[in-house]
Amino acid sequence: MNTGEPATGSGDVLWLREEPPRPPRRSTPLTLERIIDAAIAELDAHGAERLTMRKLAERLEVTSTALYWHVSTKRDLLDLALDHAVGEAPLPAPDLDPRSGLRAVLLGWRAAMLAHPWLPGLLGRPLLGPNVLARTEFIQAMLVRSGLSGVDLAAATRLLANFVLGAAMADATWRQFDDPAVFARARAHILGLGERYPTLSTSGFADGEWSDDELFGLGLDRVLDQLLSAS
Repeated sequence: MNTGEPATGSGDVLWLREEPPRPPRRSTPLTLERIIDAAIAELDAHGAERLTMRKLAERLEVTSTALYWHVSTKRDLLDLALDHAVGEAPLPAPDLDPRSGLRAVLLGWRAAMLAHPWLPGLLGRPLLGPNVLARTEFIQAMLVRSGLSGVDLAAATRLLANFVLGAAMADATWRQFDDPAVFARARAHILGLGERYPTLSTSGFADGEWSDDELFGLGLDRVLDQLLSAS
């Protein structure tokens, strides 16, 4: 049983295994859905580094052995929790115009990730779960409707996915501090180096004048404007 930390270098990926999941014993009251819900609650409270199968079993009031009838490793559990959390943001209606559909799905994807502070830290894992793939399928369907195909479609898909994932990771990193004093010191540090960073220190970026949500929304609009105008 592997209860190690969520390493990102392993080639063993839940979604790519050929063997079917082990069926639960009839006597267990657990379901995989209950385990994932409890894992997300544990992750929200304590983060991925402190999640163990033992602590999860305690939350569910079962033995650790009972968990392994449903999920083989902690790494698998993290993959399942990540995909489930991404799925909390509903997919937009498929009949939206491409720009509105893309904007809605990417805003929802980012919001779902930021709702769970531990989630962006797992983005080094392969994103192949059904909820992630459903959103990637939606993005590609909108892009195809806008006229993209071939390498342009592949590049646009990667651009949008990287934009939302990178923004969520950066925003989540700063939100971990959640302390105005930290931001004040960061601003003072940048302003104190004005001669070295003349644009950065005077552009308003260091002032925190705009929220993360505003900056992401505006940046997304600019990306979509350029991307769809070229299709």
